[in-house]
Order: sequence, then C-alpha cells, then structure tokens
Amino acid sequence: MTIKHIFSTILIFATIAVVGQRKIETTFIVDGECDMCKKRIEGALDTKGIIFSEWDVDKKQLFVAYRPKKISIDDIHQRINAVGHDTERSLAPDSVYQTIHHCCRYRATVSPEMMTPPDTLPNDAPQHIRSHE
Repeated sequence: MTIKHIFSTILIFATIAVVGQRKIETTFIVDGECDMCKKRIEGALDTKGIIFSEWDVDKKQLFVAYRPKKISIDDIHQRINAVGHDTERSLAPDSVYQTIHHCCRYRATVSPEMMTPPDTLPNDAPQHIRSHE
C-alpha cells in the first residue's frame, strides 16, 4: 500500500467514526416541583445513549443531549414517565405518579386517595411533610 492509500483509509475510518457519533440536543417540558423531582428525572436518564441531562426546577424544562443510535426520543420520554413525571409528549401512569412523595405531585387535580388527610399525620411529623399538606 502506498502512503496515499493508507491516508485515504484513515480518513474514511475517521469520517465514519465522526458521523457515528452524531448527537442531538433538545429541550422539553417535564412536570415536577422540587429538587427531589430533579434528582429523580435526571436519574432516570442516567443510561446508555444519554450524554447529558439537566432539569430546571423553575422553568420545568429538561435539556438532554443524546445519541439517537443508542436511545430514541420516545425512550427518553418513557423513562421519565416511568419514574412518575409527565412530559409534554406523554403522561406518567397514575399508579407510578401516586408513589412519588406528595410534595412532588404537580398535577392540578388530585384524587382523594392521593391526598394525605391532615388528621392522619402524627403531631410530631417533620415540618417539611406538614407544610406540603
């Protein structure tokens, strides 16, 4: 092989590697309320194919950089739904939503079985729990 062939071969493999490493960056709305939600949402995206994720508590926006050959945008939304958070594209199952801490519940309508009646809280319940009644 000549040096020209070797250089051409290296260039082809380098091009394939760069194209194969394509990433997509996107931002979308994810419902939540607090830093516990942030930890849960970002933790759900600690998986193969996700390069970076950060949820803004105040804006309710999630920034995600991911590799589409490793994970799809639908899979990203499903992973977030699976830990109890609605996205602008899909809703978390009610059965999962009901398991998140009551201070993390963001849905406007709350069914009676999802509420903690104040008279069932012990008098010595921590303040952060009593303040979210």
